[in-house]
Amino acid sequence: MAAVVPQQPLTFTDVFEDEDDVKEAPTVHHIRANSSIMQLKKILGVSLANRGEIPIRIFRTAHELSLHTVAVFSYEDRLSMHRQKADEAYVIGKRGQYTPVGAYLAGDEIIKIAVEHGVQMIHPGYGFLSENAEFARNVEKAGLIFVGPSPDVIDSLGDKVSARKLAIAADVPVVPGTEGAVATFEEVKSFTDQYGFPIIIKAAYGGGGRGMRVVREPESLQEHFERATSEAKSAFGNGTVFVERFLDRPKHIEVQLLGDNHGNIVHLYERDCSVQRRHQKVVEIAPAKDLPQETRDAILADAVKLAKSVNYRNAGTAEFLVDQQNRYYFIEINPRIQVEHTITEEITGIDIVAAQIQIAAGATLSQLGLTQDHISTRGYAIQCRITTEDPSKGFQPDTGKIEVYRSAGGNGVRLDGGNGFAGAVITPYYDSMLVKCTCHGSTYEIARRKVLRALIEFRIRGLKTNIPFLASLLTHPTFIDGTCWTTFIDDTPSLFDLVGSQNRAQKLLAYLGDVAVNGSSIKGQIGEPKLRSEIIMPDIIASNGQKIDVSEPCQKGWRNIIVDQGPKAFAKAVRDYKGCLLMDTTWRDAHQSLLATRVRTVDLLNIAKETSHALSNLYSLECWGGATFDVAMRFLYEDPWDRLRKMRKLIPNIPFQMLLRGANGVAYSSLPDNAIEHFVEQAKKNGVDIFRVFDALNDINQLEVGINAVHKAGGVVEGTVCISGDMLNPQKKYNLQYYLDLVDKLVALDIHVLGIKDMAGVLKPHAATILIGSIRKNHPDLPIHVHTHDSAGTGVASMVACAHAGADAVDAATDSLSGMTSQPSINAILASLEGSDFQSGLDPRQVRCLDTYWSQLRLLYSPFEAHLSGPDPEVYEHEIPGGQLTNMMFQAAQLGLGSQWLETKKAYEQANDLLGDVVKVTPTSKVVGDLAQFMVSNKLSPEDVKARAGELDFPGSVLDFFEGLMGQPYGGFPEPLRTDALRGRRKLDKRPGLFLEPVDFAKVKKELGKKTGGPVTECDIASYVMYPKVFEDFRQFQQTYGDLSVLPTRFFLSKPEIGEEFNVELEKGKVLILKLLAVGPLSENTGLREVFFEMNGEVRQVTVVDKKAAVENVSRAKADPSDSSQVGAPMSGVLVELRVHEGSDVKKGDPLAVLSAMKMEMVISAPHSGKVASLQVREGDSVDGSDLVCRITKN
Repeated sequence: MAAVVPQQPLTFTDVFEDEDDVKEAPTVHHIRANSSIMQLKKILGVSLANRGEIPIRIFRTAHELSLHTVAVFSYEDRLSMHRQKADEAYVIGKRGQYTPVGAYLAGDEIIKIAVEHGVQMIHPGYGFLSENAEFARNVEKAGLIFVGPSPDVIDSLGDKVSARKLAIAADVPVVPGTEGAVATFEEVKSFTDQYGFPIIIKAAYGGGGRGMRVVREPESLQEHFERATSEAKSAFGNGTVFVERFLDRPKHIEVQLLGDNHGNIVHLYERDCSVQRRHQKVVEIAPAKDLPQETRDAILADAVKLAKSVNYRNAGTAEFLVDQQNRYYFIEINPRIQVEHTITEEITGIDIVAAQIQIAAGATLSQLGLTQDHISTRGYAIQCRITTEDPSKGFQPDTGKIEVYRSAGGNGVRLDGGNGFAGAVITPYYDSMLVKCTCHGSTYEIARRKVLRALIEFRIRGLKTNIPFLASLLTHPTFIDGTCWTTFIDDTPSLFDLVGSQNRAQKLLAYLGDVAVNGSSIKGQIGEPKLRSEIIMPDIIASNGQKIDVSEPCQKGWRNIIVDQGPKAFAKAVRDYKGCLLMDTTWRDAHQSLLATRVRTVDLLNIAKETSHALSNLYSLECWGGATFDVAMRFLYEDPWDRLRKMRKLIPNIPFQMLLRGANGVAYSSLPDNAIEHFVEQAKKNGVDIFRVFDALNDINQLEVGINAVHKAGGVVEGTVCISGDMLNPQKKYNLQYYLDLVDKLVALDIHVLGIKDMAGVLKPHAATILIGSIRKNHPDLPIHVHTHDSAGTGVASMVACAHAGADAVDAATDSLSGMTSQPSINAILASLEGSDFQSGLDPRQVRCLDTYWSQLRLLYSPFEAHLSGPDPEVYEHEIPGGQLTNMMFQAAQLGLGSQWLETKKAYEQANDLLGDVVKVTPTSKVVGDLAQFMVSNKLSPEDVKARAGELDFPGSVLDFFEGLMGQPYGGFPEPLRTDALRGRRKLDKRPGLFLEPVDFAKVKKELGKKTGGPVTECDIASYVMYPKVFEDFRQFQQTYGDLSVLPTRFFLSKPEIGEEFNVELEKGKVLILKLLAVGPLSENTGLREVFFEMNGEVRQVTVVDKKAAVENVSRAKADPSDSSQVGAPMSGVLVELRVHEGSDVKKGDPLAVLSAMKMEMVISAPHSGKVASLQVREGDSVDGSDLVCRITKN
């Protein structure tokens, strides 16, 4: 400091006396002087040796006093707001000279900057150097004014042990503790031996909760002592501590003090700072709400007495603990401004910072009008510290860029902010506080409500904040009563039941930004929608020519019978109906068959009310279950239960039908029986009426599980027979007698309706007449419902034949989504039955009106078209189900087999024969399809498969089938293929559910709650039990992008044009008006792009990873098929799991990795025993067929 030239100390007269002859240019400083409460003789520079919100707070007051301000900042803080709020700002040292925190502790450098730039007064704020007596001395040695107590007073009070001695000397009560600072564990143990536990260890030379530990038992004493001393040394440069007896559930009361240079001391009343976390204040209240007057008066008097005893100068705070008997104990005096000084300013009307500056310049309290008799309080004030911390993760600080910052305001709301603004980067180097929100009201309750209102007004996006926790805290009954204590947060876990901000708009923009940069990520999408305009909604015209009012759903329909009279009455009414009813499959199977199940909820809901009117006489609307369940989560990022509830609300009159895979529920393999019961119960509660229960192998034992579950839930049981192959072919084992026997078994299970499921469309008209006629003869009172696909082009003829043979209901789809792998055309069936005794009760004109919507919608979903050119009579040979046909085409393209489609269809026939000619419906149809694609990909003939079954890595679904996890096939499993393929795996001879432990739903709910970090519903549990990984991925996606079901489909699948305006209705009455403004350039360093939107007139930006830029072109070596040590990928896909590492010992057949392609998974196994060497892949890697995975060197 020798090089610093001292300046002459200033006096109050120098600063605050009038000077009439001062002439200044009309600058901002001139404006400040003219608006000041006092004219200055000299403009002073005020330097702030701090960062964040406190320098801004001090600069504002300094400007009101016509002072010129100077800020200092670290290199890491070069973009911070406090630098911009000062008149001048200078960096502390050179880049890299100091650590981010060390810069603000570099006292000599800060003083040097002050002297160089004509600063005459330094305000230390709080934290950093504010309680450093040596810094204060050096400031004064340099001839500058230190805004705070004298260095000697800081010395005597900054050391808590010294302050404690002063209190004892002044006869102010203190908590029992060590007589002085202690540096060794033995000294601490000696104290606990005398006074017992609990105790609190505190840093002797600092505050803010650092170096502070509560110890409740002797076992952890040494560990806590070592951590406290280490933390104190790191934070304050001195590791000494002192020890006190710890008071349980005390209140923390502090008194704001002001003293001048002439020994005058006043108090500005007290603050209640009891709401703390880890000894750091969270919410503060002034005045204390539930402090008895006599206790308050005594504390205030003792605080003033203590300050006078040390000749205290400037602002300071005396802190006390008050126990449950309202006895108080002195803790310490903080010789600085406090974070929470704002609430005292609000209730007293006194600017404490202004008083600090003027007292430092020499003013007396009386000159400032601050005598005790003139100081009073008015109302209550509450301050919340809004921080970038995540309460759900133990208040872990969050860092990153603030994407959106919209603050509160209005009557009684005061904000003291630092780096809270859009675009601010929150670093890990400093305190996480963004802004202090202080609210003042005439009563405590009014102030509390103002704070709540203000917190809700805040919109801070891009990182986590503690606002949800603050809202939970302020609405807790204990806080409402004003009776909190210092460990209230730790003692009240219910405070962490948070209702967080949904952040819907910013999450939506994040998704739109990703689409703008990377294009759609929806699996199977090729190109963009052909429809670029809004869909024109149809008018539904009544028979009298009048337009039907569709503002409300129709209430008339078959569902009323189910609701009012139950399933049996419904079945009887269906059977008694003179015509033939229809089920519309447009909402499920039709778009599954033609558009890869990709139609979204929003597009179903848009036509829902019209459908309720035009199709009010439907037998049912097939709209849920089957593949739509997992696809909703897997590819559309929607909650299938939310879809069900919303559809039910808008179509209350038509029965909803779902597809239930027997003992599988809606999964692809068997689940415990109670899982099926639980799922069906939720489905019934949320809107499903009719459950079409089938089993992929027509296994009556598997069927019984689903049927019993539906009976228990009170739904309509439609027990179903799956048709496999051409019944008229004498070589097929599935003949008429087979089906009639199966129907008898179903009737014995007390089904309400019989379902005939012709999933491949192989039921020819003549066969339909024979089958339905025979069933009708055997069971005259049994309602029969027939489902088919129009794959061969004979669907209309077959359904008409069924109607004539005695079927009560047949399936159809809207004209624009009918034919080929979908269901027959609804209008074609209506026309075919017109004039007969089998009319459906639907108005063809209204049905055609509805189709104008679907014809436009199909253009919207053009990227998922299967591009089938016409009927495929070969279906009688390959027997591929309609829905699977389009899915297999997508899968073939994904696996690089698109050009081999004809070969794949032929392989499907061969695979079916290899598996023993199974009934082909999900999931067994998937088994056949997976095996077929496996054979084509690996160029395997049926003979190859049989000969090499013991060494081939079959798809997982094939092995599950052979194991018996899908039930028992009619006629048994093919041998020896089954035994060879399983290689020692178990062989089930009974239904799989008998070998499964029941689901522990309470345990699942608890585990799911931990994983998702939020409330868990019964529907969530049902989804998770069916598809654990799919559900987890879906919830993770929603955490990132929110609920996308509200987004119009065109913008879900493709980016908007630059400048194009579109609306998104988040909920009723809440509409976002959006516009894409620009996509920024690629950052070569980070691979990121900024995408700019206008949202409700406000510019918003999101940061997006450019996945095209981040992709590395990896050329992988291929496995040599002639070298048995080289293990290659059996087909293209993603390695979702590696089960070995370099050097692992493996035996022949041990799993090495799991490969996934679309919905197919297969295990890559060791071709022989040995050691894993040259591992070429990692989890998550994409590989092509034959890519080298690893080598297995023989031992």
